[in-house]
Amino acid sequence: MGNSKSGALSKEILEELQLNTKFTEEELSSWYQSFLKECPSGRITRQEFQKIYAKFFPEADPKAYAQHVFRSFDANSDGTLDFKEYVIALHMTSAGKTNQKLEWAFSLYDVDGNGAISKGEVLEIVMAIFKMINPEDVKHLPEDENTPEKRADKIWGFFGKKDDDKLTEEEFIEGTMANKEILRLIQFEPQKVKEKLKEKKT
Repeated sequence: MGNSKSGALSKEILEELQLNTKFTEEELSSWYQSFLKECPSGRITRQEFQKIYAKFFPEADPKAYAQHVFRSFDANSDGTLDFKEYVIALHMTSAGKTNQKLEWAFSLYDVDGNGAISKGEVLEIVMAIFKMINPEDVKHLPEDENTPEKRADKIWGFFGKKDDDKLTEEEFIEGTMANKEILRLIQFEPQKVKEKLKEKKT
């Protein structure tokens, strides 16, 4: 860990990330330099992560959602993301296989980290998602999913669960893979996110 502040990425971390993410050595080294410029300590705090997120969504309130995303990627629960956790987060949300993305989505919705999702946890994440949606866009949502409560009810209904039931990771992944509607409902419109990212690059 002693080299976290130096300009070069350790060989072990580089090899591990190449193996797990399929990013190239050049990409990883370049990102590492940018990462260190933004975060000279070699770590991103929850507050810094929220600020980065807020830049992408100036018209929304992404604070709650950003906190949940941060929690789901803070693998060792130390309140910061190191470069490795950051790159795995990047990979999972952009280039990861559907299965990997759903494993991440499960950890996002499993707010208390007990290995199962309750309807209350689904509602908590959906409420955070709604804070990210422009009020004008909310007006155009279907009648049965235009509030966080309705959307949570709809998701839970698709899984065929009673209100006080729990959902395991296997049930969550299998159910979502089998039903594109669930996938649409649990996500924060990824197309909008991609558009925002493109705007930032130009």
